[in-house]
Amino acid sequence: MADIVTLVATLACVLFAGAAIYINLVEHPARLSCGTEIAARQWAPSYQRATVMQASLAVVAGVAGLVRWLQSSHAFWLWGAVAILAVVPVTLVVIFPTNKRLLESGRDVGSDETRALLVTWGRLHAIRSVLGLTASVLFILATMHE
Repeated sequence: MADIVTLVATLACVLFAGAAIYINLVEHPARLSCGTEIAARQWAPSYQRATVMQASLAVVAGVAGLVRWLQSSHAFWLWGAVAILAVVPVTLVVIFPTNKRLLESGRDVGSDETRALLVTWGRLHAIRSVLGLTASVLFILATMHE
């Protein structure tokens, strides 16, 4: 059973990190290169779809990491779980206000303000990428030290 939980925790975490990093390094810069209006119009559906996938992966990875910590008492599992679960409050407290502003009805999607919000969103999203990568490294280290 421990092997299955290890696989679930590590795989979900690495998938989360990969998706988050892809968004920061590839998707968001490409989106911004298309101009503010197109970027803003593409951001909304992309954000909605990514939210479901990334939230699910973060929660699954975090819960499985906590289970592995309870099974093994290895601190890397606990710290990895804390790191990946930190994505949830960071998203809700730090990133969500920017999301809400970007999704305001009547927003001028071609404005300089919208562009600035999109750039800010990319920087804030990088926190999620760092948390996912950190958790992935901790989970991999935990697996290596078993």
